[in-house]
Amino acid sequence: MPRRIDRNERKAQLAEAVWRIAQERGIGAVSVRSVAEEAGVVVGSLRHVFPTRSELLQFSAELMVQRATDRIRAVPRPADPRQLALDVLVQLLPLEPDSRTELEVNIALIAEAPALPELVPIRDDAHRRLEELCTQLVEMLVGRPRDEHVVRQGRRVHALVDGLAIHLLTSSEGSSWAVDILRAEIADIAAQGG
Repeated sequence: MPRRIDRNERKAQLAEAVWRIAQERGIGAVSVRSVAEEAGVVVGSLRHVFPTRSELLQFSAELMVQRATDRIRAVPRPADPRQLALDVLVQLLPLEPDSRTELEVNIALIAEAPALPELVPIRDDAHRRLEELCTQLVEMLVGRPRDEHVVRQGRRVHALVDGLAIHLLTSSEGSSWAVDILRAEIADIAAQGG
């Protein structure tokens, strides 16, 4: 007897098909038909779960944000705040297949946002979460409550991580240089607290 897949598994399977298509062929290639084909399901089955392309893309974006959040929460918590900050920030760089796919697809979804306004709140929420995470890390590193300087430093770290991530997507020279830049930035921030 064939195994019945539950609705949440099916939704995740379809979202992963969206990610593969967006990564390999671009967001413009994502259609109900192409996703059904990639996922190995019939179009009617896909439409039963996601009646529209918009709903499919929206769920795919939300699931991607959730998986990245879960990965960051799962980072072990070393006693050294500098090591914790580095371990967390490294998760935001495209150094592993999952984080690389997330970034590539996220960029494609951001590009799609003008045509699909439903993606804008997801994009904006992900941006706010990332900025808040960076600000919390700065607070931890300097050992004092949030003030204007801490917020500014948090934005700086956020911008640095975003820039490094884009460079890593387009660079063929490895990644140790990016981790070294993060390590130096973390050390500079921590020195401000001492």
